Amino acid sequence: MRNENHLTSACVEVLRQGVALLECLDDRLYREAGALPVRSGVGSHVRHCVDFYRSFFAGLASGRVDYNQRERDARVERDRAYAIRQLNEVIESLLGLPAEAGSTPLLVAPEDDEGAPTNDAAWCLSTAAREMQFLLSHTIHHFALIALMLRLQGFEPGAEFGVNPSTLKHWREAEAACAR
Repeated sequence: MRNENHLTSACVEVLRQGVALLECLDDRLYREAGALPVRSGVGSHVRHCVDFYRSFFAGLASGRVDYNQRERDARVERDRAYAIRQLNEVIESLLGLPAEAGSTPLLVAPEDDEGAPTNDAAWCLSTAAREMQFLLSHTIHHFALIALMLRLQGFEPGAEFGVNPSTLKHWREAEAACAR
């Protein structure tokens, strides 16, 4: 049974925006940061987002999500076509979640911190729905960084790319109010 809830739909919509953007980029813009004063390019941010979703799915199966233990598949950073396939796989995994998946209880590892305890007591209680909310926000914020990087290199990703759906709604309401 496919999960048609709003949260899954929002994650899928944002990830599809990422796929659409990658389909428009050339390989150089995807792999490199150009002359920007940053260390990572678009591909690094896409890989980071894919890693977080993969950690979520692995944790959903085990009941323990550890975002610190990421695959970090360098091919996603370098190969735009491969990255598109990986994003589409994440989308399919989201669409394949059972409707009741959001209520699945999870333990989430603390942020990577050398001083943090590593025992189970340090892990946080969460649910799959809460982690999907986190993933949505996390992805949007990385897409906002991607949008900025691309704009600084002369490529326009679209006015809505990397913008939170609630912000887009606010913008539309404000425009409608001004038009009255």
